[in-house]
Amino acid sequence: MSTRYAHIAFSPAAVERQRSTGSFTVYGSKLDQPDEGPMEFDFRAQGFVKSVDSFFMSTVTPDGWPYVQHRGGPRGFLHVLGPNRIGFADLPGNQQFVTLGNLEENNRISLFVIDYPTRTRLKIYGRAHVIEADEDPELLQQLLQVPGGTMTAKAQRSIVVEVEAFDWNCSRNITPRFDKERMDESLALARQPLQAEVDRLTAEVEELRARLSKNE
Repeated sequence: MSTRYAHIAFSPAAVERQRSTGSFTVYGSKLDQPDEGPMEFDFRAQGFVKSVDSFFMSTVTPDGWPYVQHRGGPRGFLHVLGPNRIGFADLPGNQQFVTLGNLEENNRISLFVIDYPTRTRLKIYGRAHVIEADEDPELLQQLLQVPGGTMTAKAQRSIVVEVEAFDWNCSRNITPRFDKERMDESLALARQPLQAEVDRLTAEVEELRARLSKNE
């Protein structure tokens, strides 16, 4: 496992708390090893990123205040563009442009990607690049593609994140929630054995009716 996440996330104060609680051997001890540089997504991380329909991202204002923003779209709107590169189309919002303004000053970004049904979450550190639509229209068109077709929202730019590090978080305290798509999938699976039994019983009834008809 790469040590990059530890070198980014664990400050001296965090390490001291890890020492006092006994978690240092699991986490902070990674700082004793050299920083191995940017991490690359493995197969699991790639699949997870491509499967979500929302995430939270955080930037920092010039005064040092964190700013968290939610982004959502059709499943698959967050794209894996390379081993350590992800991207998405910047869809219209409330026009405050706080995230974009922060990125002009400091391109560091953190993404918190969560899937509620499976209680899975992935934390990502990276550096974001804002690419206006007229600078690379082909990239924007690529990011507008999702498994169900092309998003119709008028996006003005692409945001590409060069991933520095990522880490899987524990599932503790995540309440499972299911959207309509997941519920429909679950209900369809639940109906299959019931429908098979109904079909069997229907065929049996029809057979019995046919026998009775012959005996009359």
